[in-house]
Amino acid sequence: MLGFNEPEFLSQMASAVALRPQIEELVDRLVDEGFDNLLLVGAGGTYAQMWPYEHLARRGSTLDVRAVIAAELVASGDATLGGRSVAIFTSVSGTTDDSIRAIDHCKSKGAYTIGFTGHPESPVALNVDVALISEPKTWPFDMQMLLFMGRLLARRGEFGGYEKFAGEFAGIPKIMLDVARQAEPVAAAFAEAHKDTDYHFLIGGGNLWGFTYLYSMCILEEMQWLRTTRVHSAEFFHGSLELLEENTSVIIFQGEDETRSLTDRAEVFARRVSKDVTVFDTREYPLEGISPEFRGLLAPLVLDTVMSRVSKHLERVRDHSLDLRRYYRVMEY
Repeated sequence: MLGFNEPEFLSQMASAVALRPQIEELVDRLVDEGFDNLLLVGAGGTYAQMWPYEHLARRGSTLDVRAVIAAELVASGDATLGGRSVAIFTSVSGTTDDSIRAIDHCKSKGAYTIGFTGHPESPVALNVDVALISEPKTWPFDMQMLLFMGRLLARRGEFGGYEKFAGEFAGIPKIMLDVARQAEPVAAAFAEAHKDTDYHFLIGGGNLWGFTYLYSMCILEEMQWLRTTRVHSAEFFHGSLELLEENTSVIIFQGEDETRSLTDRAEVFARRVSKDVTVFDTREYPLEGISPEFRGLLAPLVLDTVMSRVSKHLERVRDHSLDLRRYYRVMEY
């Protein structure tokens, strides 16, 4: 596979999955001590990656769980933030300025802070009340968040299948390796077909809306300097569809939760207008060892793996490094 380090991939994923005992011990302590609300705090991609877990809680829990933007939290405050709040932060580098300031803000309000990162000596790891450390550069954080939220809902009596799920989840590194291998030819073909495409229209819903936002903003815009429109499948018929034309590249992220029909509806319409519609559907990946009832939970992780292959091939055909920036961490702002 192009630009793929298999041992590193497996090791990084395994390091995140191996945090299960620490995550469960932490969740159990928090539940036993009691807390009132949970803030999932991020910036950019880490903010978008929190949305599936706010969505999961909203669907199945009465606990107040919200994804929030780190910088906005500091600037605007939050009336629910206090001594009985828990705030989770994720950061690959552990140096995200907005998140560091938000950690300080949450602690000043008495909240208990948790950090997931790959660098134990980083500002994020050192500033939170408890840091859970994976290997450096481990991405995405879906592994840790699935275990954290799954255990939390289970302790609240809102996820009866957690033990079965967590047991199957131990096989995730190999399962995702199989996904990456299966996605490779699809990724190469998409990149070749779109090496000169300068605008993409992205659609996703349910627990994939966060990934839709992330891939549009963090990858296509930030890392490839391409123009995009991103729209939630439930909101597709309210504005953005007017931008569709016959040659518009439409990328649809399709998962396996109850919002699938909404994305299907958007796809049907998009195909009536555009001749360039690509659907990345998690149903196409076997996920051997994962029970059918849990497949929908894994959709963000599956598509992150699939689209990472697309990203590497776009980098190749466009001769545009995924690490190249003009402004982010280059210019002061």
